[in-house]
Amino acid sequence: MDVKRTDTGFLAIATEVENDGEKASEPPEKIKDLLKEFQDILLDDLPDELPPYRTHQHEIVEEPGSKPTFRAPYRLSPTELADMKKQIEYLLAEGLIRPSTLPYGAPVLFTPKPDGSLRMCIDYRALNKQTIKNKYPIPRIDDLLDQLQGATVFSKLDLRSGYWQIRMADDSVHKTAFQTRYGSYEYLVMPFGLTNALATFQAEMNHILRPLLDECVVVYLDEILIYSRDMQQHVEHLRRVFEILRREHFYVKLSKSDFALEKVQFLGHIVSAQGVHVDPKKIEAVRTWKTPENVSSSLALPTTTTDPERDYWDNDIAYRKGSMKIWVPNYPPLRQLLLEEYHDILYARHFGSNKTLTGIAKHYYWPHMADDVQKFVTSCTTCQRMKSSKQKKAVLLQPLPIPEQPWQVVRLDFITGLPTITSGHDAILVVIDKFSKMGHFIPTHTTARTEETAQLFVRYIISQHGIPTTLISDRDPKFTSKFRKELMSLLGTKLAMSSAYHPQTDEQTERLNQIVEQLLRAACKDDISKWDLHLPVLEFAYNNATHTATGQTSFFLCYGRHPLTPQQPTIPATVQPAHDFITTMHKLWDRTHKRLLGIQHQQKYQADRHCTDHTITVGDRVLLDTCNLDISHLPSTLRPRFCGPFLVEAQVTPVTFSIRLPATWKIYNAFHVQLLKPYRDPNTVFSGRQPPPPPPVLVHDEPEYEVDP
Repeated sequence: MDVKRTDTGFLAIATEVENDGEKASEPPEKIKDLLKEFQDILLDDLPDELPPYRTHQHEIVEEPGSKPTFRAPYRLSPTELADMKKQIEYLLAEGLIRPSTLPYGAPVLFTPKPDGSLRMCIDYRALNKQTIKNKYPIPRIDDLLDQLQGATVFSKLDLRSGYWQIRMADDSVHKTAFQTRYGSYEYLVMPFGLTNALATFQAEMNHILRPLLDECVVVYLDEILIYSRDMQQHVEHLRRVFEILRREHFYVKLSKSDFALEKVQFLGHIVSAQGVHVDPKKIEAVRTWKTPENVSSSLALPTTTTDPERDYWDNDIAYRKGSMKIWVPNYPPLRQLLLEEYHDILYARHFGSNKTLTGIAKHYYWPHMADDVQKFVTSCTTCQRMKSSKQKKAVLLQPLPIPEQPWQVVRLDFITGLPTITSGHDAILVVIDKFSKMGHFIPTHTTARTEETAQLFVRYIISQHGIPTTLISDRDPKFTSKFRKELMSLLGTKLAMSSAYHPQTDEQTERLNQIVEQLLRAACKDDISKWDLHLPVLEFAYNNATHTATGQTSFFLCYGRHPLTPQQPTIPATVQPAHDFITTMHKLWDRTHKRLLGIQHQQKYQADRHCTDHTITVGDRVLLDTCNLDISHLPSTLRPRFCGPFLVEAQVTPVTFSIRLPATWKIYNAFHVQLLKPYRDPNTVFSGRQPPPPPPVLVHDEPEYEVDP
């Protein structure tokens, strides 16, 4: 063939194609025998048990003063919800998570995997933000690759769900809680997404493989690379690594591991006897990048706007003549007259600030008119009395201390309104232990004297459980009499009374009363003539039921065993040594105390989100909520929502104040701040503005009016 200088030709170049990670041949028989010998740690699924406690457990240490982090769940698609439900069921079945009742909670989101499936991720960003960072060093990739010089045989091990093979520290488990529509759960093993998880995992890997590091092993998180100069040496190196993993109960995912390779893909590189090369897959996008052919093809995102460009003004401006409204001069009596006309007179109906301002602004204008309207409406005495309060609850939750063992703190209350039966009983004395939640339901009658009530307490409570250190009750007369106070003082019991007309202070007993009434209705559905005979059985059923707050039955928390029931099979009892029994009970009480504290913190956190601290002080004038008062001749729908104002005389507790009431009101004068509202005197805001007279009050079923002398 004749070839001239000006002819066009093609040059073909043959090169060896990199086949990363592919085995040149089947592993030698020695490798196969070794894999068979250690098949107990070469698994594609983790064992059905939690990993052991290791040298390094993952602990979440937060910055001082940090509050529990909680974020509401994100909105998810039906497909994501279905996938989340399956994954939660799997994690529960494997024992990797458990239900959580503590105040922490992170939302869940999903990201797609390369195969199209969904990966469930927990958004721990809020928690990570206040977590003290662990500075444990993660190995440099170039330093790891330098150790492979001279090696010709490689094996790569991939741990099966490596993070899940590390336990969470016991005092950090509750901080991993995440929120779903199916409930709140917390991890017992180290989840993905925590800020110090990489450091914890790398520290544990370095600890267990330290004797082999830089000799025949390099490790980067959950990827372990074993390298050797020849096959015989490699078999011995593999055995030493397998023995360590077996001893430490670490498990390798066989399907994602490679053995006895001449070249292997590791940390984005191809490693072989010839050296280290970049993985072709990592630079595929750069290799196939098209060369720009003209100016327009080199523009990057020409339609994208910058932040300043988004702030450009593009609204229309319309002109309106100022002569269409009347200017009101700075003459306070005139402005006050307009405010009264648009707010106080009959057709104005005492509307709020917005409606009042809209009415005035149709025809009048003066500077700061909106501020004047706001001050005028909020200081209107009629509005303050007649309108319901829309402000946040003016008190932060004040939880009572959690006792450390059963029957230190006792709550008491009465259930009344029951039918009188032949035994004379028409009420139930309810006694509940604040720690174990054990309850006693004692039949009594509403006319019982103080001495009789005290005798019931001694007979049923003190005789079985000893003298409590604190007694919490409502303001029932049976507990405020002189005899009861003297008796409780003699017994060394402290009286912690809730304030007048505020049963939330004794909320736990109120809830138990509802449960007792529910059980009693079910037991007496056919015959109510002997309802008191059902109380012992109902008491046993209640005390043998698992309580949500403690996670145990009241019976077990008090006595360290479960009672024998008719449904329970007969099993020979084992007698535990006294010392072991005492130790077990103290551990049980410690766990219960911590659990109750956590629940209490969660309740306070949730309650305080919708509350603000009050500003009431002695000497202030306040309005009193009429929700619990019968002082008006009007029907409830037309009664004023508040009455007063009244002078604050003293502060009884941090959240209770005594006020000066009319002498004709025969009620206790201490009230919770939730029933009080600061009074705004209209005369201090607008001089000369007089409040309307207070409405009449009901005295001996007759309306009476207050008049000035």
